[in-house]
Amino acid sequence: MDIKYLTLLNNNRSVTNQGSGFVKTLGPITEAEILSLEAKYNNGHTFPAALRELLFLAGNYCYVLDYGLSDTQEELQQYARRNLTAFGRTFSIERPFYVIDVYGGSDQFVFVYLDQGQDPMTYQAVLYKQPASEGFWIRELDINLSKYIESGIKKILSGINPF
Repeated sequence: MDIKYLTLLNNNRSVTNQGSGFVKTLGPITEAEILSLEAKYNNGHTFPAALRELLFLAGNYCYVLDYGLSDTQEELQQYARRNLTAFGRTFSIERPFYVIDVYGGSDQFVFVYLDQGQDPMTYQAVLYKQPASEGFWIRELDINLSKYIESGIKKILSGINPF
């Protein structure tokens, strides 16, 4: 796969923790797995290029994202979607979306809309907010996917925890 948007991630497939010397290496998923995810979460349409690159380079493990307790991207998507109806509330995202990061013990996640071009903006969903109207519990992070990932990489390369 040609890498156009996530070149910094591609160029830093492994990073070493400055303090411990521990090496962290990206874990990719296959193109067949990406096609399967596209079929399920984007009605068979191709994901935005930046998301495809992220999955291809680091869909199994990414040192700047937390995939939660999920072992696979499929489990991550199911986990986040299940949480839309947890916490005594029901939340709904009407547009096609894909979760890239979970945090906050499961009540928050970062995602992209799949209909926003090749390098979509990132959004945060906070599931404990009231009321459960999209404008209140979802907020744009004012950074597109490639810059979101790049920001985390730059922190790690500077010796800062990206979380």
